[in-house]
Amino acid sequence: MRGGMRFEGTKSYVATEDLKVAVNAAVALRRPLLVKGEPGTGKTVLAHEIAAAVGAPLIEWHVKSTTKAHQGLYEYDAVARLRDGQLGDARVHDIANYIKRGKLWEAFTSPTLPVLLIDEIDKADIEFPNDLLQELDRMEFHVYETGETVKAAERPIVVITSNNEKELPDAFLRRCFFHYIAFPDRETMQAIIDVHFPGIQTMLVRQAMDIFYEVREVPGLKKKPSTSELIDWLKLLLHEDMPLDVLQSRDPKKAIPPLHGALLKNEQDVMLFERLAFMSRRGA
Repeated sequence: MRGGMRFEGTKSYVATEDLKVAVNAAVALRRPLLVKGEPGTGKTVLAHEIAAAVGAPLIEWHVKSTTKAHQGLYEYDAVARLRDGQLGDARVHDIANYIKRGKLWEAFTSPTLPVLLIDEIDKADIEFPNDLLQELDRMEFHVYETGETVKAAERPIVVITSNNEKELPDAFLRRCFFHYIAFPDRETMQAIIDVHFPGIQTMLVRQAMDIFYEVREVPGLKKKPSTSELIDWLKLLLHEDMPLDVLQSRDPKKAIPPLHGALLKNEQDVMLFERLAFMSRRGA
């Protein structure tokens, strides 16, 4: 990455070959890396691991539905200045005292080249990505209240995540290097589990993964369990010292999985499995 370094994943993060290629290409081009995928596939963690791998500070901007693009640059607190003026506070004579720096400002002025994470960009309205185009292109912006221009000495490494809940504008997409994190296949999932649970019993993992992938395939499921939820479920199974025979030959269409609260996160899905189990018992 910097100085010829390449991202190869880390001890705690299993990166597929195509993901490694995407990260290294985005860094080489200094294009924002747009990472899409369903929740729980490690998109946000990726930015943390890239920062750790290159020894860079991580600056995180977590986007909400109410977030506006200008908040990433700065915010001017006119109300506080008016209040201080009424109280006779001497700070009022320097408008810079009322400028709150945003995450892009932090990234542009960081003394060390940072990784900037813009997390879950699809939560904001459709104008949010468009409003960032100029700043991401030029790596600079103007502060109207003080007359200064904030300019990045070097383009930061930018990672943008999306849960694919809404389409992003074409003009924004053209400026990004794109990668879709597909849901891990069994081989990749096994590698992820080995990182989190070194030396875990092979049979337990096999049985748990059988149930997990079968649950994901059940038609009508509102929220499929994610990788992080499988990890949580395995932690619970180990903590409760769950006997293997409880998992063996456990068809999720015939009986709700043990400790299912770690896998099924809404009542509709729990009721779906209860109905399936009930219908299975009636048909037996």
